[in-house]
Amino acid sequence: MADRTSSSIAVKAGKAEIMAVIADLEAYPDWASGIREITVEDRAADGRAVRARLTFDGGPFSDTVGLAYTWEGDEQVTWELVDKGSVVTGLHGSYRLDDAPGGTEVTYELAVDVRVPMIGMVKRKGEKRIIDSALKGLKKHVES
Repeated sequence: MADRTSSSIAVKAGKAEIMAVIADLEAYPDWASGIREITVEDRAADGRAVRARLTFDGGPFSDTVGLAYTWEGDEQVTWELVDKGSVVTGLHGSYRLDDAPGGTEVTYELAVDVRVPMIGMVKRKGEKRIIDSALKGLKKHVES
């Protein structure tokens, strides 16, 4: 899973406010297109998810996978696949938040491996579509 796709967006809010939205996994279906459901299976003492089950509908593919989360304050969260789905066999993602004039720059990085053979360019295009949709949804949700 060497190839990763990333993109950034400026959000007019502070890191803590944005990370609070990111940490509210169960609310993702309200603002992140393609995510049907997230169930948190285990939480840390601070209430943030340590493990969760994600069901998504990504165009030609739908799947349910298990993810493990690592939080670094309001600076970054990363997640890794711990339970493969019927389609997804590998997954690594992260949100990184950096101070920016008038708010915060949010960078989303994603790498996905699937069972179906796929040309790298097609895979990265799919990752880019997921990332851009999530960043736009996050920005709209936080700024509304």
